[in-house]
Amino acid sequence: MINILLFAHLQEIVGKQCITWMELPITVGDLKQKVTEKYNLPLQSVMVAVNEEYAEDQLELKAGDVVALIPPVSGG
Repeated sequence: MINILLFAHLQEIVGKQCITWMELPITVGDLKQKVTEKYNLPLQSVMVAVNEEYAEDQLELKAGDVVALIPPVSGG
């Protein structure tokens, strides 16, 4: 099981701060694609952190990982 943390507008779309993913093995890239399809989330420009470190799409996730989906932030 993987815990996926959602931030900003992603939380609003799903209606939760965290979702769980049971399908393993899976890469970060595949997870983004499947989460996009299941929850209709716009993840094209989202950064991904795995266990508090930024991760590339090729990284294979394992049980117990915590994945954070971090949308772009603007300020001013």
